[in-house]
Amino acid sequence: MPILGIGTDIVEIKRVEEIARRTQRFCARVFRPSEIAYCNSRGKSRYASLAARFAAKEAVAKALGRPLSWQDVEVVTLADGRPIVKLHGPAQQLAQKLRVHISLAHSKDYAHAVAVVEVDENQ
Repeated sequence: MPILGIGTDIVEIKRVEEIARRTQRFCARVFRPSEIAYCNSRGKSRYASLAARFAAKEAVAKALGRPLSWQDVEVVTLADGRPIVKLHGPAQQLAQKLRVHISLAHSKDYAHAVAVVEVDENQ
């Protein structure tokens, strides 16, 4: 499958933590309820998980080559620990014949995401 785009983003975990602690609106505006529930279940790594998802949303928009609504990109963690992207709304319409792959990582201070978008010629 040909690659349509690649996107990457890096975020300071402390910055996401400060914003999330300051205002509840931030999480509700940026993350879907399932993402918030998953990150809250992570205990001490809650903010690293939020930051990784924030970076993923940015990386997906870059890989697709256009701005997206925060709520249109959802990062879901499978039972085996792999993250996948679910697209909603206009992003889902845009990506009908596309496959989005995502990789997340974080260290003590930073969260990073890479997205690769392929054209799925079988669809």
